[in-house]
Amino acid sequence: MSDRYPVADLADLPEDLRERILAEQEKAGFVPEVFLMFGRRPAEWRAFFAYHDALMEREGSNLSKADKEMIIVTISGQNNCQFCVVAHGAILRIVKKDPYIADQVAVSHHKAELTPRERAICDFATKVNLRSDELGDADFAALHEHGLDDEDAWDIAAITALFGLSNRLANATDMRPNAEFYAMGRTPRQK
Repeated sequence: MSDRYPVADLADLPEDLRERILAEQEKAGFVPEVFLMFGRRPAEWRAFFAYHDALMEREGSNLSKADKEMIIVTISGQNNCQFCVVAHGAILRIVKKDPYIADQVAVSHHKAELTPRERAICDFATKVNLRSDELGDADFAALHEHGLDDEDAWDIAAITALFGLSNRLANATDMRPNAEFYAMGRTPRQK
């Protein structure tokens, strides 16, 4: 982690941020570094996580949590964002119950073991991420073939855009994944 952008101290954050971070810590068992990095600027933290929650928890979407995490890992790999590949890769492994999927998708969704529907989602996200100016009717039609509508395309584009922002900030600030993320979802939990 760079000394240029030290993370915020949890004790110094506004109450609303501290409450949300402590809730995440309760759920995960640790505080993801991204919360403290964004905590340096509370107004931006609130805006980022409000949009994050609006997209990732939106009801009525045909995209599952696994689909959304797959989008994040796909484009984070393309953007060489170590933090997001590792952190969201952990979440993807857990929600898909597949210890290999995140590594495959981060390197190349074309070589990953995906369904045709999942591949179409990743293809669309990739085009939004790398060549959004080239999007056309055929790209939307490819989603429609898999039961995804224009609102789902919006979700894919919005998730791609938000995490494109996140990838760039993580890279610019040299944000590193918490060590806990690396092992999550790799082996079945002991009962």
